[in-house]
Amino acid sequence: MSEVNVAAPKASASKGRNLLKTLPGLLISAGFLWYTFSKISFSDLRAVRMVAPVWVLGVLAFTLASYTLRCVRWTRMMRSTGAKFGVCARVLMTSLAANNILPLRIGDIMRVFTYAGDLGASPSVILSTVILEKLLDIFILVLLFTVTMGADASPHSKALAKTLLAISTVGLLVLIVGARTLKGPLERFFAKHSSNAKIAKLEHFIMLAIDCLVEIGIPGSVLLLVQSAIIWTCEGMIFVSAAKLIGLVSDKIGPWAAVSVANLSYLIPSSPGAIGTLDLAVTTDLELHGAVAAQAAPFALLVHAWLLISVTGAGGLIFLIHRARRPEHKPLIEEIETLPTELP
Repeated sequence: MSEVNVAAPKASASKGRNLLKTLPGLLISAGFLWYTFSKISFSDLRAVRMVAPVWVLGVLAFTLASYTLRCVRWTRMMRSTGAKFGVCARVLMTSLAANNILPLRIGDIMRVFTYAGDLGASPSVILSTVILEKLLDIFILVLLFTVTMGADASPHSKALAKTLLAISTVGLLVLIVGARTLKGPLERFFAKHSSNAKIAKLEHFIMLAIDCLVEIGIPGSVLLLVQSAIIWTCEGMIFVSAAKLIGLVSDKIGPWAAVSVANLSYLIPSSPGAIGTLDLAVTTDLELHGAVAAQAAPFALLVHAWLLISVTGAGGLIFLIHRARRPEHKPLIEEIETLPTELP
């Protein structure tokens, strides 16, 4: 009985800390949402119509293509582990759905730790692929942001774009080109400090990650970069299709610019799913490209809602189907509460 009483306060304290971590993001999201929609009326939202319904097919097709290709790309990254497409697709879509509904991007943490056994891989190997995946995406998005910002962009925006592009390029090159080069020096360093237990543990995980990146190789990494460009082209076409669907009036690069700022807004701390930050980013950017707030804000809301519903719905359905097929499993909340804070 005493064990139960001790465990209860610990669980309560853990929930309290999680709430405190989530609260700032909720407040940020609320502020961004208020600022975004304070400039339009409810009648503007009600006035949104499907001007060209045929473009619904574009939204559906390019959403399916974008996320199928993400699964193909991650399967390619995980090739050295022998993980099959079906498993990689399930884990990736589940983690994306979790990112949309849980704070602190827990879905990515679950991909590294919770599903390591399903993938037959070490957490450090999975982590190296997740980092590579994020760097590929950020590189393409920053490149798109730089290309679509236009000549009228402020000096601050131009400087920010160039800085982000330089950082993402260097990070990508270190992972793609530097992995093989770093392997020798790292092995010599760890050999000199092999008596230290903590360094020996660190060596195990770093070398596993390096081996994974070496296995992908430069040609494989170039292929991943091409796949990333195609993925974000499909994502851009979701925005273009949605703009055509509701008759959004902007210049031709407006929807493409919105793709970059929408996804880069995920870097701003907020509630799960970038609620608030994404809406303001898209609305503001479209206004810079000729759209009026009465159209830009509803467009941002509708596209955001579609992406949240489609990705979360697909990932959640895949998760539930897999759970139903497993006779024994921990409740999701227990899996989250027992996630390690570092590589085991």
